[in-house]
Amino acid sequence: MTGPQTQSWHARLAELGIRLPAVAAPVAAYVPAVRTGQLVHTSGQLPFVDGGLRRTGKVGGSVDPEDAAHDAKLCALNALAAIDDLVGLDSVARVVRVVGYVASAEGFTGQPRVVNGASELLGRVFGEAGRHARSAVGVAELPLGAPVEVELTVELR
Repeated sequence: MTGPQTQSWHARLAELGIRLPAVAAPVAAYVPAVRTGQLVHTSGQLPFVDGGLRRTGKVGGSVDPEDAAHDAKLCALNALAAIDDLVGLDSVARVVRVVGYVASAEGFTGQPRVVNGASELLGRVFGEAGRHARSAVGVAELPLGAPVEVELTVELR
């Protein structure tokens, strides 16, 4: 899908066979997403499925980078669910920025490939409107031992 939005983002998700999960409950003192002006910023989202992490560990150690890329996709879906709950996904004009944090084993330098899991999903859903600026950061630890965490910033119409 390129150019102006010709259908709802919910319809696009359905075309792709993707269902948004329930909004993940915060694990500390914060909210899942905040709107300021025409922007929505999500809190860092973990790869929760049905309220639990699929796996824990360090990428490049006990977690395979391909599995971590799938986890980054789950993080992005959780972020989209938070946005949908706050303002409705169909009010999104474009994805502005993605920040991905990867719990990295010593010597692992493939953080960009891991965060591609989130970026590629956003491209499939939003087309041109899914092109974004991005950071992929290696970190020593993430909350609850998660291998990856992703936050999004989107612009509203």
